[in-house]
Amino acid sequence: MSDLIIYGTVISRASRTLWMAEELGIDYTLEKVDIHKGEQHQGGYDALNPNARVPTIKDGDLVLFESLAINLYLAKKHGGPLAAKTPEDEARAIQWSMWALTEVEDNSVVLIQKAMGIKDHDQSVMDAAIGALVRPLKVLEGVLSDRDYLLGSDFTVADLNVAAVLGALPRAKFDLSPYPKIAAWLTACNARPAAKRVGEMRVAAMKK
Repeated sequence: MSDLIIYGTVISRASRTLWMAEELGIDYTLEKVDIHKGEQHQGGYDALNPNARVPTIKDGDLVLFESLAINLYLAKKHGGPLAAKTPEDEARAIQWSMWALTEVEDNSVVLIQKAMGIKDHDQSVMDAAIGALVRPLKVLEGVLSDRDYLLGSDFTVADLNVAAVLGALPRAKFDLSPYPKIAAWLTACNARPAAKRVGEMRVAAMKK
């Protein structure tokens, strides 16, 4: 077993950490915890993560939860092209990760839950979620108007974290045509070999 253990499934927020691990090319073990089957309340998992959510990682003696924090940690630990190169870029990577959680995540979750049949949200809830995404998406569209990626010309952990959150939108058939810069950026992020591998893992898991 590798030192890094990722708890969760690919059909969960653990996919974000799987993407990071695949990008970094590091060994990891995926320990299945299926929240849809209530497995987060079994086998002592809540001792690792008292929130009873996924993902959680165990990396040696370190236990860490919250997917985007995990990714920031892994990028900093292992370095390479995904890691921030300066304190300023590290701060911006944290900024964009927090932005994705506070400005986008809740409403994108509503859309993907409906698309996957997890929750039957009524149309008023769907309309509210779609409407609430307009302002943050306009912000991101503006930022990407003069750069390829969030921190400049190179793909980094900032892009991975934000793309991992926004990745629910295309799967929920959300119309990104008013945001061509976001659409092109998200396509580039999702075209990365590591992202494709995780996507293939997700498709295979959904067929089981």
